[in-house]
Amino acid sequence: MAVKKVVIHNKSDKPDNIVEKETEIYAECEALEKELPKFLRGFFVYLKGNVLPMTRLAYLHDLKFFFTYLLNETGLTEADDIRDIKLSELDRVRAADVNLFIDYARKYKVETDDAVYYYENNNKTLARKKSSVSVMFKQLYRDELLSKNITDGFDPIRVPKAGEHEIKALQDDEVMIMLDAVTNGTGLTKHEHDFWEKTKKRDKAILVTFLTYGLRLSELEQLNVSSFNFNRGEFKIYRKRGKESIMPLNDSVTMVIKDYLNNERASDDRIPSEADKDALFLSLQGKRMTGRQIRELVKKYTSIGMKTAREDGYSPHKLRATAATSLIGRGNSIYDVAALLDHEQVTTTQLYARQKNNVKRDLVHNMEWEKERREGENILRSDDDDQ
Repeated sequence: MAVKKVVIHNKSDKPDNIVEKETEIYAECEALEKELPKFLRGFFVYLKGNVLPMTRLAYLHDLKFFFTYLLNETGLTEADDIRDIKLSELDRVRAADVNLFIDYARKYKVETDDAVYYYENNNKTLARKKSSVSVMFKQLYRDELLSKNITDGFDPIRVPKAGEHEIKALQDDEVMIMLDAVTNGTGLTKHEHDFWEKTKKRDKAILVTFLTYGLRLSELEQLNVSSFNFNRGEFKIYRKRGKESIMPLNDSVTMVIKDYLNNERASDDRIPSEADKDALFLSLQGKRMTGRQIRELVKKYTSIGMKTAREDGYSPHKLRATAATSLIGRGNSIYDVAALLDHEQVTTTQLYARQKNNVKRDLVHNMEWEKERREGENILRSDDDDQ
């Protein structure tokens, strides 16, 4: 059967690539819904109207995992396919069964014909899976499809509170080492250097844009050439929740973006797909860079900045943290930084404040035992020489 061509008639103000991405998420959600039991149709309507598209998608993935567990790992259903699980069978599920599911999700294996895959989840992921299942059970109970609300019996999952984690971000000197690497090719392997020769202006534009605005990966990935109005000194991005935001350009970002556009980016005749001709950041194949490609790029250069192995490099989100901590460290208002980063709550931005980090650093620097010991030895030697 031939695959049908997808044609999008975009009558909105959003760029085609943004609408395309939203349509992909929508289609993926619809495909997952068809794999799940039919009695969830009302719940699907609830999700569509009450949560963000990516959250809806995550919930549906979690629910497919839950129903697959019921099918393959328990005797709670007689169905051969998760679509055939009956509402009456779900109504017999108890809180203890869900707690066993959460415990199973901590570490489980999936066997295929040629391999055995082991999966391990941390508490944050387990908490999200528990939340997905809880929302479903609560909504089905509200809709009077289930006889009991069993969610009160779900075991709590300890997730570190905001602020309990150390904020991982580059220090200013590490940023400078990283920017030197992307500018001059220092710290790269020979293989990496060969690629760098072809992409150095693009790579630098990506890093400087991340560092200046603290953009999310999806926001940078979706940038277009037409997003930029250099005459007005601004560019447009699309935030979570589909919110449009105008960002001011500074001299550094203007310089690196223009340098990339004028001296490295492929011309339209070398871009195979019409859909990619407006994409700002292109791969060597002339296609819009994927999130994975951008993530690997950032990991490589941050590892050079921190002088660690490539696998220990930072993600784009850590560059978002770097932008936040650097701005706050330079004395900027937390409220202004929250507006720049699109934080709904200023308490999120406060987590990036560097006072605690600075206190630790100052305390440790004031306890230089070996340094003081050597200085003491030098003083004694000096006194002996004088005598």
